[in-house]
Amino acid sequence: MKKNKKTKIRKEQIIAMIFLLIMVTIWLIPLAFGIFTSFKSEAEIKSVGFALFPKEWTLNSYIKALQNTTSAPLVRWFLNSLIYSVSHTVLVLLVVSLTAFGYSRLSFRFRDTLFFLIFTISMFPDVVSLIPKYKIVDTLGWVDTIFACIIPGLGGVGNVFLVRQFMFGIPKEYDESAYMDGAGSFTVYWKVILPLVKPVMTVVALFSFTGIWNDFLWPSIVFNNVDHMTITIGLELMKNLYGDFMYLGQLMAGAIIALIPTFVLFLSAQKYFLQSMSLSSGVKG
Repeated sequence: MKKNKKTKIRKEQIIAMIFLLIMVTIWLIPLAFGIFTSFKSEAEIKSVGFALFPKEWTLNSYIKALQNTTSAPLVRWFLNSLIYSVSHTVLVLLVVSLTAFGYSRLSFRFRDTLFFLIFTISMFPDVVSLIPKYKIVDTLGWVDTIFACIIPGLGGVGNVFLVRQFMFGIPKEYDESAYMDGAGSFTVYWKVILPLVKPVMTVVALFSFTGIWNDFLWPSIVFNNVDHMTITIGLELMKNLYGDFMYLGQLMAGAIIALIPTFVLFLSAQKYFLQSMSLSSGVKG
């Protein structure tokens, strides 16, 4: 009986492994093609056809993409995306942690009802609020400014829910002990709770950064000036400028450069991502 059970588990593991290998292959082939294409010369890309590895490795596509400071200023777009993403992430961490602290550690009338009402409203697709959000940004005079990119979305309810649930796993005795020592609510938040929610806050930072960095729709609406654009809409502009992929090597080089920050961020934060899957992993003992 046990032998049959073990055999069944092994079969399920093999099937799961095969499925995962297929999914990884489907995801990796386009990425590998883009990376290797960025190291080919434009002449080789046009003449050879489909070939994964370059016959002659060259950095010309990267050099040309980075040297363009007029029609397609890739470096400026990269810096814009970095500034927007970092600024948004820092503010999100502050807003989300304070909000989650209020909804999980403080007691006030209709606390849970209010939270789940807001949570329910947030279930509507973002496209529904796209026009009203643009009207608000336009009224405030934020179109084509940094505020249009970093302010909307600061109070993402999904992030608040994640941190709130994590905070519920922290024993109330921590708060009570701090209050008995004369600490106020903000001191409890800053010195007691915040250090314990580091894993989930790291995940929120990861989601917030990549969300702004990879966003295409909203920046394409609120940015008209080429010098204010993010790298996502900048790459689309590059494609339109070059037309019919005449400079595919430069496009691929720009795309690979755009991948670097999020790739490095995921590698450095994967430990905290796994920790956050356990809502009480921030407290031990």
